[in-house]
Amino acid sequence: LVAFFDLVQSLNERRLLLAYHDRSDGGLFATLCEMAFAGHCGIDVQLDDFDADPLAVLFSEELGAVLQVRHCDTDEVLAWCHDAGLGHYTHVIGTLNDVDRIRIRREHQTLLDETRSDLQSAWWETSWRMQALRDNPACAQSEFERQRDEDDPGLGVTTSFDIDEDIAAPFIQRGARPAMAILREQGVNGQVEMAAAFERAGFRAIDVHMSDIIGGRRDLAEFKGLVACGGFSYGDVLGAGGGWARSILYNDSARDAFSAFFAREDTFALGVCNGCQMMSHLRDLIPGAEHWPRFERNLSEQFEARFVLTEVVDSPSILFAGMAGSRIPVAVAHGEGRVEFDDAAQREAALVALRYVDHHGRPTETYPLNPNGSPEGITGLTSRDGRFTIMMPHPERVFRAVQNSWHPEEWGEDGPWMRLFRNARVWLG
Repeated sequence: LVAFFDLVQSLNERRLLLAYHDRSDGGLFATLCEMAFAGHCGIDVQLDDFDADPLAVLFSEELGAVLQVRHCDTDEVLAWCHDAGLGHYTHVIGTLNDVDRIRIRREHQTLLDETRSDLQSAWWETSWRMQALRDNPACAQSEFERQRDEDDPGLGVTTSFDIDEDIAAPFIQRGARPAMAILREQGVNGQVEMAAAFERAGFRAIDVHMSDIIGGRRDLAEFKGLVACGGFSYGDVLGAGGGWARSILYNDSARDAFSAFFAREDTFALGVCNGCQMMSHLRDLIPGAEHWPRFERNLSEQFEARFVLTEVVDSPSILFAGMAGSRIPVAVAHGEGRVEFDDAAQREAALVALRYVDHHGRPTETYPLNPNGSPEGITGLTSRDGRFTIMMPHPERVFRAVQNSWHPEEWGEDGPWMRLFRNARVWLG
């Protein structure tokens, strides 16, 4: 076991492993199926290398694992296994196929030949039925049916800009680092990531708690930029950002401070997740934001933490400058993100900046591609002059490439969301 652990670490360090899955829960058959389900691909498995009964091989839950490696690396990986004293326990058992079927054979006898989607549906069914009882059954049905979509190309990235270009570099080189208020309230938890993103873009991020403003220890006049961070202000028990907003609206000094900040023409603000909800409640204080909607409970009736695809919509938002048309995956984590307008006139006036799209790039209301059920996939809006932007997704959680649960291999240090923070620095000049 120790030798095996060390072996896996060594192979991983040398980038020889594509995937790993232990067989101790369900055995080899469950392991192989789950790997095929995750990759949405078929596999051909050959058991000729085993002397034991096929049922014992496929369903034993003893220690063991399946490693996926490139075909060209097979001999090198086998040599590593031999040198670790594990050659006797190592078997080459199969490869991928392009017909999306799971096929298992032994000595020219077919033991199993099923479509991957049929087996995945059987594997998923128990969870689906439980989800339908616990959550919105329509959302549960939608997610269950989606896994059978054979035309789904999966996540992809399309950008209208060079993600490696640091457009803020000329301003950073001048040495000026504008003060950026990283605003939080009780329960907010996204302030550190947000500060890191703005610092990287050339700002001097300053932690500002609402109690600092209410107590007079901080004055928003010090800042050119403000970001209301995500999390769970007041544990979300007072509604989607509502408690946070009321701490401003019902306190004369705080209300005056925010009104003055929003009224200045040299300021900008961003609201993310809980901060997005909070700023939507402040729309009467924000010039050009009267069309912003409310954010209600997700249609699924559950907290949603997912990695979904969004499209940047052409809008006046200074933060999305030069990004229109880009389709970028992003992290979401919220229980109350469903956009709701008062009437058709408000919807018509809304300046949409970001929306959920399916993997073909079409605006979607389909769960879970749209995690909250917002109409037309709307998840980000801006004010008329573009200085104030609100969005439910978390760009600060994926501004570095390594923060993304998946990304194209050619990405370097930065992810595409870094452009949003650099746009803010460029706008200030």
